[in-house]
Amino acid sequence: MAPSGSRNIKKGCWRVLYWIPVLFIALVVAWSYYAYVLQLCIESIEHTGEKVIYLLVYHVVFIMFVWAYWQTIFTRPMNPLKEFHLSYSDKELLEREDRGESQQEILRRIARDLPIYTRTNSGAIRFCDRCQLLKPDRCHHCSVCNKCILKMDHHCPWVNNCVGFSNYKFFMLFLAYSLLYCLFITATDLQYFIKFWLAGGRAHFRLREYLNGLPDTQAKFHILFLFFSACMFSVSLASLLTYHCWLVCRNRSTLEAVRAPVFRHGTDKSGFSLGFSKNFRQVFGDEVKYWPIPVFSGLGDGCSFPTCLVNLDPEQPSSSPTRSHPVSKSAADGRQSKPLTESQSRLLTSTICWSEIDSATDRKGASNQGMTIEHEA
Repeated sequence: MAPSGSRNIKKGCWRVLYWIPVLFIALVVAWSYYAYVLQLCIESIEHTGEKVIYLLVYHVVFIMFVWAYWQTIFTRPMNPLKEFHLSYSDKELLEREDRGESQQEILRRIARDLPIYTRTNSGAIRFCDRCQLLKPDRCHHCSVCNKCILKMDHHCPWVNNCVGFSNYKFFMLFLAYSLLYCLFITATDLQYFIKFWLAGGRAHFRLREYLNGLPDTQAKFHILFLFFSACMFSVSLASLLTYHCWLVCRNRSTLEAVRAPVFRHGTDKSGFSLGFSKNFRQVFGDEVKYWPIPVFSGLGDGCSFPTCLVNLDPEQPSSSPTRSHPVSKSAADGRQSKPLTESQSRLLTSTICWSEIDSATDRKGASNQGMTIEHEA
């Protein structure tokens, strides 16, 4: 009991420590609100119209920023569906096998009914021995959360959460609105910062003349420090947002940018890229009205992702649109195959839907082109 109790205390202490970066961000945001709203807008700005406009725009940006940050922190990362977990009998069978090749054969048999197309660097089925499941494509085990996360990008200490399929859009909006928040503060605080900064370098007998627009020493300190803080955060946020925009355009995660996904034919860093438009819609969805709002609107279920390399894997079910339930290799060979559950069928047909849309679009474009040629003839 003693070792178990000490482990629980240690885990509790680590959980508290993980919230320190989030608490730091919350305190900085709370101070910036006080400095901007009270010290700058209410105490320092004398023109009523300018004050009202600044406060209205500031609060709109502030609400969107806090909303996106909240969603990023408290949206639970999605885990693989139960179809990817080993059954009790499969676990026993896997434990009885000592040789790695025999274990891989068992895993390959289970993976035949699942939309799994990526492999390890050695070509083996990606299996998590901690969670006892076959990893879906783009899924990784987080050592901090101690669970497998769908389309894991990274574990962010500033939100104390894993950034993955369920909250990646929120994370992107959090970066965008936090950058907009800092830039707005920098732009509107600039003239008052310059007034204070220039006054600080003048002779003592002319100091009061240059400080007439700033009411007291406390406001001057907040205005000066607020400008420096906003500029500093703007630089770091701009670089981070630019990098993640590049990842979205390429349909990659941070982990995939560091280590490219491996398919049966080999490593391919662009294996999941479908073009800029489809890559963007995979994260933000099809409806434009939901793009700037921190609500989930992405496409897919996080367990399977469309890729032009799907049909290159002979061990996976065929993606022929003429069948409602894809046929596995074992069934094609005449061996008995277990029936697919509803969620398995949904997983397997999700990639077919993308293929059908693409082929239909291509056929439509070719038909329109043919009609145009006939008309010109």
